Amino acid sequence: MRVLGVDPGLTRCGIGVVEGSIGGPLSMVHVDVVRTHADQHVAHRLLAIERAIDQWIETYRPHAVAVERVFSQHNVKTVMGTAQASGIALMVAARRGLPVALHTPSEVKAAVTGSGRADKAQVTAMVTRLLRLAEAPKPADAADALALGICHIWRGQAANRLEAAIAQSTARQTAVQARRVASMRGQGH
Repeated sequence: MRVLGVDPGLTRCGIGVVEGSIGGPLSMVHVDVVRTHADQHVAHRLLAIERAIDQWIETYRPHAVAVERVFSQHNVKTVMGTAQASGIALMVAARRGLPVALHTPSEVKAAVTGSGRADKAQVTAMVTRLLRLAEAPKPADAADALALGICHIWRGQAANRLEAAIAQSTARQTAVQARRVASMRGQGH
């Protein structure tokens, strides 16, 4: 599975592509940070992020997109930019027909390090190790985007398998009930 991870931000938006499977080796396909300047109008900044994410999807052909869920911060200006960049990532993925998952920072940290309270240095160190990179991805936004991809591969695939198993079980139960009803009608009940 190939996942595009997006660590949303208006000034720095981390984007990274990770490939792998549950229990299998993981590899980094590519990582970068889309930067916009604070002196630009917000509409132009969002357009630059949209174009970059769209180009990445075109170039790297991910199977899914994982975006960090925006969480409440004390700085309203920062959270607004993060939410806007997150919305752009969600829209681009939806327009391309790709499944999208939102993962909280704690979920990502727990998936990558084993602790939902890990700091940025611990996340970066584990991303470097898990992807067998010669050096740590910089800045932290790049490492966070890769961590989102890793999280989705490990958690998203497991969740998808569980959902498929539940859907299959539900379909079987519905078919059994339909046969019972048809049998009862055939017997004049």
